[in-house]
Amino acid sequence: MDIAPPISDKARQALGFLTEAETAALESFGAVIPCPQATLVSPGVALGPGVVLWPGVILQIAAGGSIAIGDGTILFPGTRIVATGGEVAIGPNAEIGDEGGFTVKADAEGIVIGRDARLLGGGSLTLRNRIGDGAQIIGSIRCQNCTLGAGGSYRHPIADERGAVLKGAGVAREITLSQGLVIQAFGLFADATVRQQSFFHPHERSPTP
Repeated sequence: MDIAPPISDKARQALGFLTEAETAALESFGAVIPCPQATLVSPGVALGPGVVLWPGVILQIAAGGSIAIGDGTILFPGTRIVATGGEVAIGPNAEIGDEGGFTVKADAEGIVIGRDARLLGGGSLTLRNRIGDGAQIIGSIRCQNCTLGAGGSYRHPIADERGAVLKGAGVAREITLSQGLVIQAFGLFADATVRQQSFFHPHERSPTP
């Protein structure tokens, strides 16, 4: 006699997600999932060893998209990553969704997030975005077609050698920012001043020769 799956699993499967047991089984490949019943993952998502999926994380693939997350990356509660016909590629040791979650939605153009990147505070990436190694988005910022240059992580001791940073709240469209630069804005980032990161962290400047 066949036994019907739990109601929660029926809903998961109807929406294209793994069952609770299948989600928990991802830990056998090295992922860390403290609460599988509160985590939604589509079949085919690639998770590197040590990836942490906190409760409330959604990883959704549709229309032939793909999601690949590098070793040791942490996805905090409220993080939603959707690949609809496009690619989301996240490097190792990134931190996404702390302090309010984060949304990443890729269409055919795709989104790349580098190693040691940090995205927090309820922001989002849509359309085409290239977030370099060590780059940061801090705050409720809607990013569309942005490129943030690679550099050291936020832990790097010299501010102007870190990846590019957007911080504040508002809309960032068609922004290209090089290593060591930062825009702080509350509105349209295209209208704001570009500064060296040492402007905000003067004690973390390069030593004077």
